[in-house]
Amino acid sequence: MNKTVHYKTLADLHKGNGWPPPEHPLLSVVSCKNDCSMGDREFTSNCYLIGFKKLKAGVILYGRTHYDHTNGSMLFVKPRQIIEMKYMEFEEDGFMILIHEDYLAGHELHHAIQKYNFFDYETNEALHLSPKEEAIIWDLFNKIAGEYSTNQDEYSREIIIGHISSILMYSQRFYKRQFINRTDMSGKTVTKFNEALRLYYESGYLQTKGLPSVQSLAEQLYVSPRYLSDLLKQETGKTAMDLIHISLISEAKNQLRASDQSVAEIAYGLGFENTSYFTRLFKKQVGIKPLEFKKQSLN
Repeated sequence: MNKTVHYKTLADLHKGNGWPPPEHPLLSVVSCKNDCSMGDREFTSNCYLIGFKKLKAGVILYGRTHYDHTNGSMLFVKPRQIIEMKYMEFEEDGFMILIHEDYLAGHELHHAIQKYNFFDYETNEALHLSPKEEAIIWDLFNKIAGEYSTNQDEYSREIIIGHISSILMYSQRFYKRQFINRTDMSGKTVTKFNEALRLYYESGYLQTKGLPSVQSLAEQLYVSPRYLSDLLKQETGKTAMDLIHISLISEAKNQLRASDQSVAEIAYGLGFENTSYFTRLFKKQVGIKPLEFKKQSLN
């Protein structure tokens, strides 16, 4: 197996892929005309990558997941994430914006970029653009490319980062549209999520594996944890972890009403490792401690 290459600098990344040297040591803009080779090996870098592609053929691997290449879609990669591109042929022009994390140092986007969960999505959860959305993204890219290719001055960084911020905000908006469309086409994710939780309980996993995790339920639904939480937030206003807690406390209330078991026995039966965490969570959700709830139910 080929060894993963790590590029510390943009200059090394450009050199390793046979591209001309970048115009800026911490930022580069790469236009892809029919092909956009990044070598036939895995690599990581200290850069954020924002890209758009329409592939006719070829393979992109990111986090070990194959990219869906049937539509024009956005690509978001965070620093030190493994990516691989092989034998790619573009149906139409594409682009990549490579931003070394140091380029954002001291700017508010350095922190704000962390809130964009799509940098943690798997690649089969790519953002597929409508023609109108595509035009908006290309317009912003062309503004960045124009600023990048001219003699950069003291205003250039602020202008470029402003356009990058706009791409990220538009992408967030477009993902929201995609979530809604996905729900219309494939039904409510929360229904499938609740079904996965029910199967977890019925399989006895609370006793053998402990509390359900967002990771384990996301795997059952074939999505990444971040994507699952964002979908559920869109549908219900609550994250995956919120819904797990609501479900567990609902089950706890049923057992406290109907069972002769102690609070500790119910807590352990529901997968909690200690009663203090169970009690804190129960009080947060219900407003009173489980023992108080049990006494009220008996009266």
